[in-house]
Amino acid sequence: MNWETIADVVGISFILAGSIFTLIAAIGAFRYDDLLARQHVATKPQVFSLIMLMFGVSLMVREASMTWTMMLVIGLQLVTSPISAHMMARAGYRTDRIDRTQLVLDELGEDIAEGDDLN
Repeated sequence: MNWETIADVVGISFILAGSIFTLIAAIGAFRYDDLLARQHVATKPQVFSLIMLMFGVSLMVREASMTWTMMLVIGLQLVTSPISAHMMARAGYRTDRIDRTQLVLDELGEDIAEGDDLN
């Protein structure tokens, strides 16, 4: 068994694992009713599945330019995913799509109340 065969098997394993996590994220997005729960189940496994898929494809392709491009995609996803999740949660909070009684700590509500008191 040579290293190319091992890389192919590991690459296929990563692609399969990434596909399973994408399926989990899709099922969870339909299963939960709350916006924050949907957001959590859609962002966490989805980022991990993208990382697994990119590693798997780079092991299968084995071309330097493609590998660096996939690493750039992973880096950009890791930077932009928390920002988009944060902005989605804030928009959901401000449009009353979140059940505020279930929040353990409501710092945004406190900040909004302080801002209203200043006006």
